[in-house]
Amino acid sequence: MGAASELGAAAGGSLLLCAALLAGGCSLGLRLGRGRGAADRGALSWLCYDALVHFVLEGAFVYLAVVGNVADSDGLLASLWKEYGKADARWLYFDPNLVAVELLTVFLDGSLALFLVYAIVKEKYYRHFIQITLCVCELYGGWMTFSPEWFMGSPSLNTSNWLYFWVYLVFFNGVWVLVPGLLLCQSWIELKKMHHKETRSGKKFR
Repeated sequence: MGAASELGAAAGGSLLLCAALLAGGCSLGLRLGRGRGAADRGALSWLCYDALVHFVLEGAFVYLAVVGNVADSDGLLASLWKEYGKADARWLYFDPNLVAVELLTVFLDGSLALFLVYAIVKEKYYRHFIQITLCVCELYGGWMTFSPEWFMGSPSLNTSNWLYFWVYLVFFNGVWVLVPGLLLCQSWIELKKMHHKETRSGKKFR
């Protein structure tokens, strides 16, 4: 009863919206990745979902924060951010640091995600340059979102509730650390392979 009551209508609706974006992103990514290896299909699925989150969810937050604040707004996306605000109260009202980071996240990271999708599908030579740039931006954005709060003792974070702490704060934010980290490893491995290939090729003509 206790756990079920915590997962109320607002939480359920927010999680369903996130699941719908995930399903849409994965569906589009798998369609674009037909005939490609599992790693590229996974990357495309993530990138499509990533772009949707940046433009739809975070774009809505930036708009609401600039024209007013989330706490006084209505609508589906405002409800989602109000629900997340139960875990991190900074998202309910205008926080200059968050808005500054989210502006970059929406316009830079979202655009880079779409650009990387194009680079993978068209097999462009600059694919891993864009991939590394995007991953570093994602990781830096996460650090700049939470580090100021940690240095002040996390007064806005609700860590007493399992849903808000483990699902909203740890899981949803941790995904944007884990996946960019994996993509950075993929770029490292692929660039290493290309370097070894060029090195072997050069030795043959000496």
